Amino acid sequence: MKTTKDIAALLDEPACEHNKKEKSGCAKPKPGSAAGGCAFDGAQIALLPIADVAHIVHGPIACAGSSWDNRGTRSSGPELYRIGMTTDLTEQDIVMGRAEKRLFHAIKQAVETYAPPAVFVYNTCVPALIGDDINAVCKSAQELWGVPVVPVDSAGFYGTKNLGNRIAGDAMVNHVVGTRDPDPLPSTAPKNIRVHDVNLVGEYNIAGEFWHVLPLLDELGLRVLCTLSGDARFREVQTMHKAEVNMMVCSKAMLNVARKLQQKYGTPWFEGSFYGITDTSLALRDFARVINDPDLIERTEALIAREEARIQEALEPWKQRLNGKRVLLFTGGVKSWSVISALQDLGMVVVATGTNKSTEEDKARIRELMGEDTLMINDGSPKELIRIVREYKADILIAGGRNMYTALKAKIPFLDINQEREFGYEGYQGMLELVRQLALTIESPVWESVRAPMPWRVAKPEANQLAKAAA
Repeated sequence: MKTTKDIAALLDEPACEHNKKEKSGCAKPKPGSAAGGCAFDGAQIALLPIADVAHIVHGPIACAGSSWDNRGTRSSGPELYRIGMTTDLTEQDIVMGRAEKRLFHAIKQAVETYAPPAVFVYNTCVPALIGDDINAVCKSAQELWGVPVVPVDSAGFYGTKNLGNRIAGDAMVNHVVGTRDPDPLPSTAPKNIRVHDVNLVGEYNIAGEFWHVLPLLDELGLRVLCTLSGDARFREVQTMHKAEVNMMVCSKAMLNVARKLQQKYGTPWFEGSFYGITDTSLALRDFARVINDPDLIERTEALIAREEARIQEALEPWKQRLNGKRVLLFTGGVKSWSVISALQDLGMVVVATGTNKSTEEDKARIRELMGEDTLMINDGSPKELIRIVREYKADILIAGGRNMYTALKAKIPFLDINQEREFGYEGYQGMLELVRQLALTIESPVWESVRAPMPWRVAKPEANQLAKAAA
């Protein structure tokens, strides 16, 4: 079980210039608001996209929740990550001291049934409170079956969802990264260019959107050793220490991973985004800049020029339809500013954006994009969102799935931008999908129908005349 000192060390992030902002674990929610995700939730969703690993939740059945495919990440191969595994602790197990034994047998069953390359064990509140030593159990199981068993000590009461993200990243750096070297380059690799190894940290491949970007990196000779953790494999996480540069996609989640890889292995890192034309081009340029290969810089500029010309031509008809449309964006983290850039590329106006899960750096980028007087929203209550939509005359609300029913009941066009979405918006190609979904949503004829007066409440002229005659 983690001590108060361990938790304080995870909350202390020297790589963040606003490091003084958070020094405690669980924060009390404001009256009327939800508590949000716990540390276990944050740790699990950060690592679940590692597709070939057996993920075991050590705790009561409720912690596993509705666990089949519980995040919208996509895998190009293994499907084991989609299967929810839990020790399903009961009162009898806890009272009789059988929790550690159940965990040991759960690991045995996972290894013998699925033969995974590794097993991840997530600690939750109940076993942490009764003092289960998951580190010892994992070590014994690993020695017995010869399969890496990684403890992720992420009891929910340790703190917030973001703390859980950091706990997950810390577990990867301490137990997995550096335990294997990358495979040699395949014989099909291009001979005329130098291949550079890179990582992406905090990229989750929601709806398969990173697959829009991967062909561009392949063309440039940037071999992605690992995306922590979208469509990742355990063997890829093991090799992250050999990368020449790390791209930090979501600093709110795993900034500690980028910092520790730099401290331990000397790997430089930068923060970037693949949402929108401008930010996608900037991210590609940053790879070339940090690697500092003149040939790569030249080829990157040529690729950007080609792709930007292609996508601008494809977007032109859509931009004419969306130009000037007003958007209320309520999301968090990297999307709180990166999606703004994408919408501005389309000529749309972002009237306000949510910052509930954004770092101070995220907020600084928002001000840079939208001006110092921009409206940043912390209160995501239905009443407040509807008020802002009406007061600022927004044409559409772009937010997470939990806000969908609020928007639909208020007869407001809505687009899902968070992890539950079915469409990927990253990269140049992702912009085409984003603009298509925006146009389909805003221009849907349903809005005109539902906003019109109900036909039985509209008095017909002949009915009025009859009513007057009868009077």
